[in-house]
Amino acid sequence: MEQVITSRKNPLLQQVRKLLSSRKAREEAGLFAADGTKLLQEAVRYYPGLDTVILSEGVQAQVPETVRVIRVPEDVMASISPMETPQGALFLCRLPEKKEFIPTPGMLLLDGIQDPGNLGTILRTADALDIPVALLEGCADPFSHKVVRASMGAVFRVQPVLTTWEEASGKCRQAGIPIGVTALSERAKDLRQADLQTMAVVIGSEGRGVRQVILDSADAELIIPMNPHCESLNAAVAATIVLWQMKQ
Repeated sequence: MEQVITSRKNPLLQQVRKLLSSRKAREEAGLFAADGTKLLQEAVRYYPGLDTVILSEGVQAQVPETVRVIRVPEDVMASISPMETPQGALFLCRLPEKKEFIPTPGMLLLDGIQDPGNLGTILRTADALDIPVALLEGCADPFSHKVVRASMGAVFRVQPVLTTWEEASGKCRQAGIPIGVTALSERAKDLRQADLQTMAVVIGSEGRGVRQVILDSADAELIIPMNPHCESLNAAVAATIVLWQMKQ
């Protein structure tokens, strides 16, 4: 049965605003918020943690009977939606249980990817190519609404693993998996000549690249061949090239 909320000051709607804006609020509540009818369909189909759905008047959605459904006027939806033109659907999901980092040959490690659009795009591409991804320190929250949207629901299908460089490098070494890093250096090897399927490959942040501590202990430095007058590539584009090469 649907519940109708008309007040913008309703505690649930105030909580939604906090979940949309604060990683700390998400972690404390064990919930995250996302928006959009297409993403809601993905959550219904793939994600067991769908908790509450908030719909504008006139917007219909097929959701499981166990999920709470709230109906709000359009102006109230506009007051809580992060989108300039709301689609009329916001929803809350329970955060997944933290997963253990298990090293795998042919996986991607992300170091300090802070831009939500880049992180979401990388997660979406990795999901499409069925390549595991782990997030090292300094990455954006994979359950922020911007990352969820940019991932086109990939986080509902494959939950990203969060780990530290210390844990990731230690477990890769124990498993005999060499670590490669993308780097602009004279020592770097053309990644087309490297066997990426056997490696864990680190992609660095948009601004500073891979941290020095990772560069210092990596087994191989890799470079994407490109026009000499180009300094670098967008992190998501670089990751896509690495992901594609892993499949070759």
